[in-house]
Amino acid sequence: MKIVRRTFARKLTIAVVAVIAIAGSALAAIHRNNNFHAIVDGEAYRSGQPSADEIRTYREKYHIATIINLRGKSDGQAWYDAEVRTANELGIRHIDFPMSARKELTQARSLALIAVMKSAPKPILIHCRAGSDRAGLASALYLAALAKAGEETSEMQLSIRFGHFAIPVVGTYGMDETFEAMEPLLGFFGS
Repeated sequence: MKIVRRTFARKLTIAVVAVIAIAGSALAAIHRNNNFHAIVDGEAYRSGQPSADEIRTYREKYHIATIINLRGKSDGQAWYDAEVRTANELGIRHIDFPMSARKELTQARSLALIAVMKSAPKPILIHCRAGSDRAGLASALYLAALAKAGEETSEMQLSIRFGHFAIPVVGTYGMDETFEAMEPLLGFFGS
């Protein structure tokens, strides 16, 4: 009986380690390219915090005209100062729209974000720190409100594919709750 238990425990441990290794590899692959993805090709993109060199590359390759920073204004922080300086050098409009990945946006703030994305010169780059949670919500709102994509397509922007974990006990679930609260205003009923 003890041998059976040890064998089972060993196999269970190996299975858990394998699942963790696979999940870790998947997340590493997501962030290898700074979680840069097209929301709508030629119109809107999302990423994690871009470096000055990445901003230059995005400008050259994707013709980025506007950066929407969801981390908020952070004068004196190296990442922020480099981003603003590079955007100015390249003639890219820079917009700060502060949000927390751990707090729901009100409907008024969600509508304000949609208005910012709508009025910003295109193509736009929307970013937060990792490109998973805040950028995921902004991307979902962009697809639903501006690109008129369906509910399922829009909600996929808030998924593990981009490093977002939709688990109620995890603080970033507020992004999912924000989208759910916006669904009636976006024309999605009954979900």
